[in-house]
Amino acid sequence: MYQAKHAAKSPREISKKKRKSSSVLQAAGMLTVMMALSRILGFVRDISVSSTFGISWQADAYSAAFTIPDLIYFALVGGGLSSAFIPVFSSYLATDKEEDSAIMASTILNIVGLAALALVAIGLLFTPQLVNLMLDFNEERTINLTVVLTRIMFAQCFFMCLAGIAQGILQCYKEFTVPALGAVVYNVAIIVIGLLLYRQIGIMGFTIGVVVGAALNLLMQIRALRQYDFKYRFVLQLGHPGVKKFFLLLLPVVLGLSMNEINLVVIQNLASGLGEGVVYALKQAQRIMMLPVGIFASAIGLSFFPTMTDHVAKGEITAYKKNLTMGLRTIIFITLPAAVGLMALSHPIARAMYQQFQTTPEEVQLVATILVFYCIGIVGYSAQQILNRGFYAIQDTKSPVQINVFVLLFNIILSILLVKAMEYRGLALAYSISGLLSMLVLGFALRRKIGPFGGRSLVKSALQSIIASAVMGVTVYLTAGGLEQVLDVTGKVMQVGQVLISVMVGVLVYALMAIMMRMEEVRMMLSVVRRKLHR
Repeated sequence: MYQAKHAAKSPREISKKKRKSSSVLQAAGMLTVMMALSRILGFVRDISVSSTFGISWQADAYSAAFTIPDLIYFALVGGGLSSAFIPVFSSYLATDKEEDSAIMASTILNIVGLAALALVAIGLLFTPQLVNLMLDFNEERTINLTVVLTRIMFAQCFFMCLAGIAQGILQCYKEFTVPALGAVVYNVAIIVIGLLLYRQIGIMGFTIGVVVGAALNLLMQIRALRQYDFKYRFVLQLGHPGVKKFFLLLLPVVLGLSMNEINLVVIQNLASGLGEGVVYALKQAQRIMMLPVGIFASAIGLSFFPTMTDHVAKGEITAYKKNLTMGLRTIIFITLPAAVGLMALSHPIARAMYQQFQTTPEEVQLVATILVFYCIGIVGYSAQQILNRGFYAIQDTKSPVQINVFVLLFNIILSILLVKAMEYRGLALAYSISGLLSMLVLGFALRRKIGPFGGRSLVKSALQSIIASAVMGVTVYLTAGGLEQVLDVTGKVMQVGQVLISVMVGVLVYALMAIMMRMEEVRMMLSVVRRKLHR
């Protein structure tokens, strides 16, 4: 059990801690804005694809082509970045061991680069076999196109792996802007290059845009690293204590991620046999569902994590717990109404985003229906962003991996059972139930590890958010229905207007409910805004 140090604190130290907490919330606010921009551009990218090719076999192939490169990225960087790299690197920075941090980071960067090259080479040789293993498309043309696009995507995989480590280094230096901007540039490159080339080479133009965007992202991270004291070294010191610690923490995460990728393969395999366009529709509905997770929960988790790691490194466990609780409460306060709002506006949102050019109303309804079932799990997957990092901050990667492996196995079994009765709806529902289960198990396991961390305040805040979200959801649904009667929603401007007006009404109602119930989260956010305006 982790215990707090009870040393007396001077007024200056207390004031410094308050400023630290404030700066964490400000960093979360900045990250939220940048991630919102990145997510919006991501949707523009997907809308560009669906508008040009429809929710078709070509779109299915484009979505499926990310599968193998993404698997390599998440195995090498995705989990290791947050669970293994940042805690070790941050602990060196917190104790002023700059030389050790540079050697450790350079060694990891070189190992990841070499491993990525090796896996990409293997992937290029066996692409047809891997695609046939992971997917169950009925048409030969879809399989052949997926093979071609996957081979192009492998170059993107190499650039993203290196960029991921560079972003981890920058985040440890409390630099969040450039990593977030990299995602913006990545999406812009895909949109611009895809729209320029699709007439000549079809959907392959968007795939080339993915590679160019990944390369530009990496260049941005390298340029930003030069502004800090970090000095890259061409070394492979496998015996360095930091490198050993990294791999010790990484091993269970890799095992967990391998289970996660198996889960994705099973789900995609089940979806690919449900008809043309289902794979793409599932992916688009999940992208909408992950919007509040990616914008708000990820921003909060990323901004709180280095600070929590610093507190643990210095033995300030009480401060670590306060940051953890604050992060959880903020995530629930924001993502719960987002989930209810997305469910209430599922069809208007899907119609405003996807119903144009080659996309039919039936395809839009397919996305909207799947979205409703996905939204059930938004809070669960959002809470994971801070709960997993709560374990990683105390350098425990085994517990969350064991829990998530159990949950993933549960998800696979539940998906196989529900897909028979509910088809694509069953896949989305199984995913959501698994997210909620993961949140509960992670929360109870972390409490056993570190002791109580504000459970009563969490429950109280969650109940208040549920009440406010319920009132808001009914209001938003009725507002959207009323606008449907008075607006000509056959046009794109009115479709977007219906969504925007309904969202604004929902935000206003939720804010008023939160103020009436005197929720502490409102006061925290208003204080940050006031300080920003004062500056």
